[in-house]
Amino acid sequence: MSETKRLAAEKAIDYIEDGMIVGVGTGSTVAYFIQALGRIKERIKGAVSSSEQSTALLRELGIEVLDLNSAGQLSLYVDGADECDPNKCLIKGGGAALTREKIIAEASAKFVCIVDPSKQVKVLGKFPLPVEVIPMARSLVARQIVAITGGQPVWRQDAAGNGVVTDNGNVILDIHNLAIAEPVKLENALNQIPGVVAVGLFARRKADVVIVGGEPPVVL
Repeated sequence: MSETKRLAAEKAIDYIEDGMIVGVGTGSTVAYFIQALGRIKERIKGAVSSSEQSTALLRELGIEVLDLNSAGQLSLYVDGADECDPNKCLIKGGGAALTREKIIAEASAKFVCIVDPSKQVKVLGKFPLPVEVIPMARSLVARQIVAITGGQPVWRQDAAGNGVVTDNGNVILDIHNLAIAEPVKLENALNQIPGVVAVGLFARRKADVVIVGGEPPVVL
């Protein structure tokens, strides 16, 4: 599995152009991309990072991490996914960085998603759908999620039983038991619930290119 992730990540380097500021996502597959990016760091101006974890990796390799407000519109964003359907709609947020990932994807002209073959599905929803929520709204949002989706929202906790806190200071509800036939419609509906910060459906702004790791990688 790690080899297919590495192959997908290294193929994404083909999309780098000299002088770019590169949007960089979060997760195990993206970690391979960051390592590959480090080998060509002299070709880029820097990176905009979606998480503290990725920021630390970028800085370790000597890649300058820039603020999105000063970087402006980005040409390229590279990130992984927890699920990808045939239309390039995604579920993301297993690493709890979905809000910043969604912001950078929106700010980028091209979104390249790198995945291993296990992430490909016919219908999204087997992987629980993450929703980032303002802490005081957790119970309210959970009740409305049940009413809208019929799914089961579960408050994400760490191994010690503490609620997971995002880099933005919020909590995560993971919605289980979904089969998402209309991703854009569901994304829009969940976004309307007061207290929801971001939904881990990347359907309205889906991937432009999906690279599936393999020998050779497959570009969709």
